[in-house]
Amino acid sequence: MTRWILSRPETLTEIEQLRLKAVLANCPELDALTGHVRSFAQMLTERQEERLPQWLDAVIAGLTLPWNSGVVEGHVNRIKMLKRQMFGRTGFSLLRKRVLLAI
Repeated sequence: MTRWILSRPETLTEIEQLRLKAVLANCPELDALTGHVRSFAQMLTERQEERLPQWLDAVIAGLTLPWNSGVVEGHVNRIKMLKRQMFGRTGFSLLRKRVLLAI
């Protein structure tokens, strides 16, 4: 999914394009993210320096506003650690139980 979003649309296979389109149609947040990623990439590749201040404002807001995703990232890292510990040993059901017990 990440590769599809970060790739130029014309480099994706037809199947990848269709799958990405289906996912984006069902998830407005990912659709917005894809637009931002491609806009930023276009700014960089076409050297549109006049658009840089808008992006800098967004970065400054992200660094100075009190809201962040730190708690969510902590949970994601914990789940990834549990998954790595169990790699190749069991299925999803045990991973689910370990995640629920770790909360």
